[in-house]
Amino acid sequence: MSLALTFPIAESVASVRRAIDEAAAGAGRRPSDVTLIAVSKAFPEEMLRAAYAAGQIDFGENRVQELAAKHALLPNAVRWHFVGRLQRNKVREVLATNAVIHSVDRLELAREIDARADRRVQVLIEVNVSGEEQKGGVEPAELPSLVEAVLGMPQLDLIGLMTMAPRVGNPELARPVFRELARLRECMESRYSDRIHHLSMGMSQDYRVAVGEGATMVRVGEAIFGRRNHRQTLKGPDQLGESER
Repeated sequence: MSLALTFPIAESVASVRRAIDEAAAGAGRRPSDVTLIAVSKAFPEEMLRAAYAAGQIDFGENRVQELAAKHALLPNAVRWHFVGRLQRNKVREVLATNAVIHSVDRLELAREIDARADRRVQVLIEVNVSGEEQKGGVEPAELPSLVEAVLGMPQLDLIGLMTMAPRVGNPELARPVFRELARLRECMESRYSDRIHHLSMGMSQDYRVAVGEGATMVRVGEAIFGRRNHRQTLKGPDQLGESER
């Protein structure tokens, strides 16, 4: 029996959406202002199709190879988001999927995307709010200069900021990170452009807290698909050594 049939994906999608709605309402926000991105890293096509059948449209991938493979398999109506660490030599493959890129974290990467794009590409700048060395993202102090540079690139449409909070036992401990990203976004929006609207923050363990602090995109994987079995991941010759999360 397939995993999609044994794991209640439709019920999980509905449960996460209810939790988002409740968190948004509790913060005085409209639930419709929050996009649920189902992060499908390491999950097979059948499970994505089950989520799609349950009304899920936005899917996120951490690895370029999986993004490209699943983009070719799923319906055109799916909206793709690339949320992993992106290497410059993988930019062309990501652009071919029309994905929103959440992880622009350095000037060289932004320039590469701008140079290779043949259309306007929606991007978010990743900010390392927590200061953890193992995480990607621009340092908050360097954010203004990167924002200014990206806004000057003709093929990039800077729509917001992204961050990853530390993995902690109590989701409330992630709240200061989300609150700080919201503050940074407000500063960037008021200083540079009202297009910098989105906040991509919150994952399975803390998305409710993130919504309470203003998240407009939450990246949820295990709460929808269950625990990952990395042996299910689509494999290929370029997977080894990738630095994407």
